[in-house]
Amino acid sequence: MTAQINDSNQDTIDQKSSNVHVQLPKYFMPVFLAVIVGTLIYIGVQLSNDLAHVPALHLYSVILLGTALFIALAFEFVNGFHDTANAVATVIYTNALSAPVAVMWAGFCNFIGVMVASGAVAYGIIALLPVELIMNIGSGAGFAMVFALLLAAIIWNLGTWFFGIPASSSHTLIGSIIGVGLMNQLIHAGLSGTSGIDTDQMLKVGKALLFSPLIGFAFAFLLFLLVKVIFKKQMDLFKPPVGNTPPPPLIRGILIFTCTGVSFAHGSNDGQKGMGLIMLILIGLVPLAYSLNKTLDQKHVQSFEQLSDQAALVIYPQHKDIADEQARQVITTYVQTKEINPQVVPALASLTDHLGERLGQYADLNKIPEQDITALRNDMYLSTTAFKRLEKSQQLPEMSVEDQQVVQSYRKHLDAFLQYIPTWVKVAVALALGLGTMVGWKRIVVTVGERIGKNHMTYGQGMSAELVAMSTIAAADGFGMPVSTTHVLNSAVAGTMVANKSGLQTATIKTILSAWILTLPATVMLSGGLYWLFLQFV
Repeated sequence: MTAQINDSNQDTIDQKSSNVHVQLPKYFMPVFLAVIVGTLIYIGVQLSNDLAHVPALHLYSVILLGTALFIALAFEFVNGFHDTANAVATVIYTNALSAPVAVMWAGFCNFIGVMVASGAVAYGIIALLPVELIMNIGSGAGFAMVFALLLAAIIWNLGTWFFGIPASSSHTLIGSIIGVGLMNQLIHAGLSGTSGIDTDQMLKVGKALLFSPLIGFAFAFLLFLLVKVIFKKQMDLFKPPVGNTPPPPLIRGILIFTCTGVSFAHGSNDGQKGMGLIMLILIGLVPLAYSLNKTLDQKHVQSFEQLSDQAALVIYPQHKDIADEQARQVITTYVQTKEINPQVVPALASLTDHLGERLGQYADLNKIPEQDITALRNDMYLSTTAFKRLEKSQQLPEMSVEDQQVVQSYRKHLDAFLQYIPTWVKVAVALALGLGTMVGWKRIVVTVGERIGKNHMTYGQGMSAELVAMSTIAAADGFGMPVSTTHVLNSAVAGTMVANKSGLQTATIKTILSAWILTLPATVMLSGGLYWLFLQFV
């Protein structure tokens, strides 16, 4: 029975692949391969240049670095053919583009989306992890964490893809991170200096993952009804395609535009998850090269030194006699436990002041010794995390507008040192995500195009669903929130089906909902188990 279904799906896709006859030029494949090879050479050259400024790595470190980068990029590759298939399903099933052209175009748009990503989502994901593992990412436990969560995410994504279930890569990665955090807390239960996941950040991310599908369904439902009112005379817009006939030029243009937007938004949002994990790997293995943003000039360092002194005086003027070690311990405990006490603000002021003094000693960021640069990054991470939590809990002292501007400027300068993504990392993730889009997309496309609604998707439905998905994902990216392309688009397609009274295929909806419900507990247990296992060997 399964074989018959798979054969039927393959026949459908093969028919759709030829729906708009486009003959690719003979030189396309050689040019395409040349671009890939050139991109790989660029990545290798940039990585070599970065490593040229640090002491030679041991063979073990080189192997570990290569393995970790390969697994992180494999996650993005799987993410590409797992999630981006959602973006091309509508244009394929409405005959707007042939399958080969749609997939290649979506892969290119994913690439561009990754390249223009801000990095906010990347560091929002990292903020979920236990603070002591982030600060000691170069330890055995740090690498056990990274390998466990990446492998758990890849295993679950491949499993759901194999069965054609549109599960969310974002959901999967969040579950994997939670599993590592919970296992870290269980293993070290009762020991000081140990934290689990950042519950505040987890709730923030959880809300985005929970509400984005509901938003997708509701807005697509309403948009489709609005489209029916506005274009009520354009009856072709609300009929399924006839054979392999492409839609009218205007409708076709809108469908291609929305496919472009979803692919671009997917790249700019989902691509950042891999970036954040790759940065953790690089910081852990080559801290001298990647702990701080070395592209910042001396003017930025001087401004940071001045702002750190001013910010310290603003939040607590009497801080000069607090030692660094004491301040660091107070802030670390606060970040881990979230329990405020009278020592926290003075300690933060002292740490803030001393950060500027310590960084100001160096005329060139490249001259900072390895042991100092790791300590500086950790103190910066503690400082920026403490500021965020104190601000959220309204525990910072009352300040004038001018003083608030000083503190905000200091924090922006601080984040500039920490929250950066090298261009070659973006290129590597973009390449993995784009190539992944061009491979293995068929299983998910069939589910989205044929199995959600009882009737064939119309032009108006495809246009409405993708327009809502594009807008929702782009808005989430602007707020630095990770959302699921899969959940948003699938729910949007379902919303248009309900609005059109096309009906929903109950079995498919149950399967998608089951995957949505099971993804978190499954990946939590899988990553937690892998983390415990890896700790036995490091």
